[in-house]
Amino acid sequence: MSSEIPTNDKTAEKATLRIDGMTCASCSIRVEKALAGTPGVVSANVNLATQQASVEYRTGEADAADFEKAVNGAGYSVVSAAAIGIQTLTFDVTGMTCAACSARLEKMLSGVDGVSSAAVNPVTQKATVKYDAARTGMTAFEKAVSGAGYGIASQDGGREGLFEKQARERRALRLKLTVSGVIGVYMLFVMIAMLTPGDWLPALMRHHYLLWALATPVQFWAGWQFYQGMWGPLKHGSSNMNTLIAVGTSAAYFYSVAAVLAPDFFAASGREVSVYFDTSVMIVTLILTGRYLEARAKSRATEAIQTLVGLQARTARVVRAEAEVDIPLSEVVLGDIVIVRPGEKVATDGIIREGHSNLDESMVTGESMPLQKTVGDEVIGATINRTGSFRFEVTRVGGNTVLAQIIRMVEEAQGSKAPIQRLADVIAGYFVPVVIVTALLVFVLWYFVGPPPSVTHALLNFVAVLVIACPCALGLATPTAIMVGTGKGAEQGILIRSGGALETAHKIRSVVFDKTGTLTRGQPAVTDLIPATGFTEAE
Repeated sequence: MSSEIPTNDKTAEKATLRIDGMTCASCSIRVEKALAGTPGVVSANVNLATQQASVEYRTGEADAADFEKAVNGAGYSVVSAAAIGIQTLTFDVTGMTCAACSARLEKMLSGVDGVSSAAVNPVTQKATVKYDAARTGMTAFEKAVSGAGYGIASQDGGREGLFEKQARERRALRLKLTVSGVIGVYMLFVMIAMLTPGDWLPALMRHHYLLWALATPVQFWAGWQFYQGMWGPLKHGSSNMNTLIAVGTSAAYFYSVAAVLAPDFFAASGREVSVYFDTSVMIVTLILTGRYLEARAKSRATEAIQTLVGLQARTARVVRAEAEVDIPLSEVVLGDIVIVRPGEKVATDGIIREGHSNLDESMVTGESMPLQKTVGDEVIGATINRTGSFRFEVTRVGGNTVLAQIIRMVEEAQGSKAPIQRLADVIAGYFVPVVIVTALLVFVLWYFVGPPPSVTHALLNFVAVLVIACPCALGLATPTAIMVGTGKGAEQGILIRSGGALETAHKIRSVVFDKTGTLTRGQPAVTDLIPATGFTEAE
């Protein structure tokens, strides 16, 4: 079926799109209408069987971004596009701490000219952008990210550098949590003593200056990350979860400082001289606890990636100038002849040119029995050579190898968004300013209508609204669950394509497998012994 607009334009070009998500004829009709209705499109034809769309368009009037938006608007997605330069780029973002951050950044990236779609995951700290390479690039993305108040992390060091960075951040977070936790327990002990009858706690231990001294490092060392996270978006007129935490804890802290430095002012106005250092310390401690648990969840999820990366060989024995040389895997190039001896890993993908052997390919296929390989057969990088020695010609290196594609699939699945998460992100994007306004209204109401001391009641309720309303779980629960779920699946050899696939998995009623042996122990074992003629079972 096709939709056409009559034209005599000689400058029309054709593009082929691969569409994902179409399941019936009505799907293809919907996509076709969406594409045909795009300004600049001459005709559109969608084939349900091949999952492809052929688009004829006028040069300069339509491009990859327009086609992508049309397909997305119809409820489907473009997997790839030929002849129009559509590309996908994933990069690490610094400074994000919540769903409101990702929602704002998504909006900024989607607004870049030439970008057809953008997805930002606050848990993996990654942004994935689909764009027309002829119209935009990394420079525009960096400008959009910095304009939103965030930064793009350096890619130096690759995945190993990222793993080490995550480990350092986790250790630093644990130290801050430990210090603030110890001080928080002491503050809690003092608060209980002040609320219970009797003067059983020495005055020095509950002295306001001591409490001030203990609360200060928690507020401005352990809690400094909340001020940093607030400042970036604030410069651009925005807010996030850090804004709620920083404003709430600062209100309690600086009110207490004022009460310590000017107690006569509060007493003269008939107000009770009270300090709330314990409030600011406990809030920082509780939020850091959540951040640390989140960091641990991230760590467990990335362990699957680390395990896959660890399967790669570090070096390769290649033939150079008629001599065998061991070189780093990164220096192997297409066409190299690589020598593999018994017990070694296959360095990268290729085709056997000399020799034969049995290879254990269970890490890719799940097949526990080694497979016989001879001249002309393909070999996969990171598989294990069991018996013979052979030489193979390198056909794929770097990101094009089978293992690299598996790693990339797991990373993309961990960074993808389930449909329900998009709804949560939209809500979180509006949530922070609404909470701040509500907290201010609560403060004003308690100040003018509440019982004495009105300032104290107004402040406490102001802080309570800011902190308790923080919807971190709303924005982080789903992406964290996707990360852990896809990571655990990868550890068991189950590759999950996306968060959307994981969300719809509950509808599965039947699963069909083509191999039974690999679903048990993964290794063959003797189950029955049948003696040949002339032998006993014992023999």
